[in-house]
Amino acid sequence: MAEITAKMVKELRDRTGAGFLDCKIALEKTGGDMEKAVEELRKMGAAKAEKKMAREANEGLIEAYIHPGAKLGVLVEVNCETDFVANTQEFRTLAHDIALQIAASDPIAVSREDIPPEIIEKEKEIYRAQVEKTGKPPHIVEKIVEGKLEKFFQEKVLLEQPFIKDPSKTVGDLIKEYIARIGENIRVRRFCRFRVGEE
Repeated sequence: MAEITAKMVKELRDRTGAGFLDCKIALEKTGGDMEKAVEELRKMGAAKAEKKMAREANEGLIEAYIHPGAKLGVLVEVNCETDFVANTQEFRTLAHDIALQIAASDPIAVSREDIPPEIIEKEKEIYRAQVEKTGKPPHIVEKIVEGKLEKFFQEKVLLEQPFIKDPSKTVGDLIKEYIARIGENIRVRRFCRFRVGEE
């Protein structure tokens, strides 16, 4: 097994922003393989983030974004656990990226639980009416309707949307990465998107 040197740990820290001890553990687990260690850190970070997501997050900030031309604007409240974290550049960058996401992707809710049941039922009715015209059996119709509903959530729910700056992850994944890095729970509480002339 390769000896884990301080230089290797530093390289991994520079690449991932993870703590010294976590980097050392990841390199030891993967026998010094840098790529596998990055993957290991992501798994460790995701596990830590899951635990932190249950904690209260009552501090934070409200980020405002006005699109050039001043015809589109977003206000979003992003919460964390402490005022200290709320004032860091890293947290502000996340809040700004979330505001950009809302401006670009026009979500209707933060999470799928925030969507009123009547909207979901209306979507299902529309999909069912579309699919039933094809003459497929009822159990197939229901599967197709569920598939279309999942696609609807991915397009309209902020946390499930592909992140505009890196579509390989969702906005929810991005927030979990920040939770793992910062060490505090982070949540998007609410947002409002304004476009000139729209109700």
